[in-house]
Amino acid sequence: MEKLRTAAVIHLDRLAANVENIKGRLGPGVGLTAVLKGDAYGHGIAGVYPTLRRCGVTGYAVAVLEEGVALRAAGAETEPIHLLAPVRDEQLGQVVAHRLTPSIFSLEQAEKLDALAAAAGTVQPVQIKIDTGMHRIGFPAEEPATVRAVGAIAAMEHISIAGIFTHFARADELDCPMTESQTARFRRTLEALAAAGVTVPAAHAANSPSILLRPEVQMDAVRGGDVLFGLCPVDEALWPDMGLADVMTWESYVAMVKTVPAGEPVGYGGTFVTRRETVIATVPVGFADGYSRRLSNRGKVRIRGKLAPIIGRVCMDQFMADVTDIPGVARGDRVELLDGEELSILWMADLLDVNVDEIVCGVSGRVPRVYVDGD
Repeated sequence: MEKLRTAAVIHLDRLAANVENIKGRLGPGVGLTAVLKGDAYGHGIAGVYPTLRRCGVTGYAVAVLEEGVALRAAGAETEPIHLLAPVRDEQLGQVVAHRLTPSIFSLEQAEKLDALAAAAGTVQPVQIKIDTGMHRIGFPAEEPATVRAVGAIAAMEHISIAGIFTHFARADELDCPMTESQTARFRRTLEALAAAGVTVPAAHAANSPSILLRPEVQMDAVRGGDVLFGLCPVDEALWPDMGLADVMTWESYVAMVKTVPAGEPVGYGGTFVTRRETVIATVPVGFADGYSRRLSNRGKVRIRGKLAPIIGRVCMDQFMADVTDIPGVARGDRVELLDGEELSILWMADLLDVNVDEIVCGVSGRVPRVYVDGD
């Protein structure tokens, strides 16, 4: 690997293994849609798409228009790409031009899309979003007005309903009845549509936690997002048994080693004061890279196979670690910030009290993504 200041290393073999793990959980005929929102959860759409394609993934979802365009540019020329988040009316022309599949929850927007597709001489696929309790976007479940609106969309000459879906709010909570309630409301909505003569080729509801915990809600397809990348979406006590691995690790190097006497303040604000003669390693990574300032005096890294605590405040572009107890640390030594093991993404998320997705999505664009197929 090229010697870089820092790199987020994307392990494509682990990604492939995670895909196979997920496929093994699916019932006969259930499709897998790979959700690549947030630039593939910070892993890079263009870098992970070829591996997903080799693994036989044929359906994709992203959040926003720009991600859909990026996925087309990465080589997904013919696969359906579902836009999960809202699209501005002014961007609908780009949706048609790039053959993307928007989530529709407004009859008015469907009418505008129908007109644009007619002008382009094409039939535009859409996915109908049903709100069963998340209360974010979607036609209200079990409402007569919803049945009428979806029926009107189905009748549009230049619109084709490719699927209908809902999203679970609490599928990671095994003792919460809300998922069962949302599933029942979704099924009743499908029944009402069928009774009105509206049929759709595919219904889907299962997200990452329900893929792992609730096989009964798989329907025609599942949407796998963070689980693809080994990011824990369920109770941590259950996670070790899932057999999924962190796809991203993060590394840098030791830029300088110095020895300071006892009683010396370290870093901005002097928040750490040495209690002994201390050997300090400076690492050229900081919060501008997405390495949180909240790791100051709390985090740790691995150098020469041993853990070194962070001392002082994490700066915008650098931080310091105490390597007094690690013999022989020298300039140029490799530093592991995330190693997929003791220094896992879940470990860092717990330390910072944030969602695992925030860790990987927070690794900034100035950190190169380096793709490897094996350790």
